[in-house]
Amino acid sequence: MSETEKSLAPGELADRLAEVFDLVGPVYRRAQRRVEQDVPGEGLSVGVRAVLNMLREHGPMTVPQMGRAQALSRQFVQRMVNEAAARHLAEPVPNPAHKRSSLIRLTPEGRALIDAVAERERAVLSRAGGELTAADLDGCVRVLSHLLRFLDDVDMD
Repeated sequence: MSETEKSLAPGELADRLAEVFDLVGPVYRRAQRRVEQDVPGEGLSVGVRAVLNMLREHGPMTVPQMGRAQALSRQFVQRMVNEAAARHLAEPVPNPAHKRSSLIRLTPEGRALIDAVAERERAVLSRAGGELTAADLDGCVRVLSHLLRFLDDVDMD
């Protein structure tokens, strides 16, 4: 077993996971600023971008579904949906499964905008890899997914 594959003692594990959390915040905030800098003409906030991207990836969703998926309060998601709807980027449609909770879907304008934003982001990220390997990325996703599941019981409302 290599040095990088050995198990960590609980205290060491906690210290290493704290390192991960200490990095996630700044990475997230810098990514937010990058999104806002890269699309100044569209005036797309990070929150609206997140809503548009969820709808792009998953199709129509309710506000509560989006809140759970992104670990955000329903109130915050509703404000972002309202902003997107006011700009004709998303729209409510009837939800056959629930009369009081509309589905939110992208409009053609919203789809065009989020597709363009995602393409620009992919172009930037394609230059960020450096010497990262598929195994590095698999490990990163595995750790972050584990931490997300560990924190799944945190109430976001």
